[in-house]
Amino acid sequence: MKLYTSPASPFARKVQALAIEAGFGELELIAAQPSPVQPNLDIAIYNPLGQVPTAIAEDGTVLFDSRVICEYIDARQGAGLFPQGPGRWPALVLQSLADGIMDAALLARYEQVTRPEERQWDDWLDGLHGKIRRALHTADAQVPEFADRVHIGTLALACALGYLDFRFPELDWRRDHGRLDAWFKLFSARPSMQDSRPA
Repeated sequence: MKLYTSPASPFARKVQALAIEAGFGELELIAAQPSPVQPNLDIAIYNPLGQVPTAIAEDGTVLFDSRVICEYIDARQGAGLFPQGPGRWPALVLQSLADGIMDAALLARYEQVTRPEERQWDDWLDGLHGKIRRALHTADAQVPEFADRVHIGTLALACALGYLDFRFPELDWRRDHGRLDAWFKLFSARPSMQDSRPA
């Protein structure tokens, strides 16, 4: 499988981490640098949104976004990282919460580095940071429910927290989220997280 990826993308990291957990050793990583203002036409040939991650399976099937690619790999491997039964919905909701953190953080990053400084909107950034803080508060409260689990929700959450460390250390998310911090320290030691860290 070919995977268009960017070293800094938390969504691409989620795919790579899940592939490692699932024992899927068939990812050919293709470095790409998409931008919200300058689409990457190499990606857009396959994915009109021009975003990473975008995957091309061995049979030519095009897959995007990270949620679809992750579920495809899990299904191929029978890895069980997308739980079935009653545990499925909490795992998917946790993935949605983590994806929301990543979405807000990426938009904040684009606002700060892509938009000219004189056109940046502080209220917009404050709103994005508010989403992140509320999501972190929710995740912190839920740590006892997922602390011993490895599934799509916990993988996504770890990638989201890693992205905050990488791009937004000034948010100091650990200060008010001790349970989440303790969980993340343990989860980050997994080979899937170590081997997928942004360069």
